Amino acid sequence: MSSVLDRAHFTLRRLGEEIDGYKVEIIRGRIMMSPVRPAHNKTMRLLWNQLDPQVGAEWEFVSDVKFPFPELDSELCPDLALIPREEEAKNLAEYPPDLIEIAVEIVSPSSVRRDYEDKAGFYAVAGIPLYVLFDPYRAVCVQMWSPESGAYLRREERPYEGEVVLPSSMGGLAVDTARLPVDPG
Repeated sequence: MSSVLDRAHFTLRRLGEEIDGYKVEIIRGRIMMSPVRPAHNKTMRLLWNQLDPQVGAEWEFVSDVKFPFPELDSELCPDLALIPREEEAKNLAEYPPDLIEIAVEIVSPSSVRRDYEDKAGFYAVAGIPLYVLFDPYRAVCVQMWSPESGAYLRREERPYEGEVVLPSSMGGLAVDTARLPVDPG
């Protein structure tokens, strides 16, 4: 499996350098490409701007980095991941999934099943304490926490109507969902 992942990593890096406007990941040994629409990028920017000042000096949000899950033949690139600042300072291209405190995905039309089902399972298996989906097509924020036996035991869905508080080890992180874009497409 290692050689398969190594070849896939090479292919993924090459694709990522050549194709703008797509998010590229390896899921169950297959390369998945999702087009990124303007609502996706704007959501990510607004989330980062709201969340980053709240996490304190010991944590940092990262984006566009890989978290390999070799036991699941997968390599995910969360839209945002909260990791310890000391690890982020190493400026690596990939990190072990056990560093992630919060994984954030922004749903795209082509990633609905992967984001809501596949990635929820992967992140739960990895023991990531909080998985959050921002869905600009349904205008909802979905939080999943309490990972156990490959699934999240707790789930809450809230409409984009105002402040949503994300539970974390550093306290609640507030997001004003009313400011997030909604994409009717």
